[in-house]
Amino acid sequence: MPTLSDSDQEKIKHSIEWAEKNTSGEIRVCIEKKCKIEVLDRAVACFRDLEMHKTRLNNGVLIYVATDDKKFAIIGDRGINALVSDDFWDSTKNLMTTHFKNNHLAEGISVGIIEAGKQLKKYFPYHSGDGNELPDDIVFLP
Repeated sequence: MPTLSDSDQEKIKHSIEWAEKNTSGEIRVCIEKKCKIEVLDRAVACFRDLEMHKTRLNNGVLIYVATDDKKFAIIGDRGINALVSDDFWDSTKNLMTTHFKNNHLAEGISVGIIEAGKQLKKYFPYHSGDGNELPDDIVFLP
């Protein structure tokens, strides 16, 4: 997978901002080059390390991408998992995979964020006064 330019990073950040205007859910993106363990386990560790489990409604979503290993995962917090089916993230993953296969990393992440926001809106709609509980910047790990 390619790396992200400054404009790619801005596009992803804007996608997060757009998605979060429609849902009280919180979306973050974490990127590193290598994933040395099973991708879901790594995503869970990043979710914990970023303290994403501390949102008021337990409705955080992490999109984790290991660029060199071409692996990614989408995970949601327990508030989401308590309400949705096991295949809840499948449509989002499928959209992202299509873009990743064509080496469109930023587009794949952006599409995933927008789709995640649409899905979250069904269970966690935006309410007046909802604050942004987590930063919208991409987390890059060494």
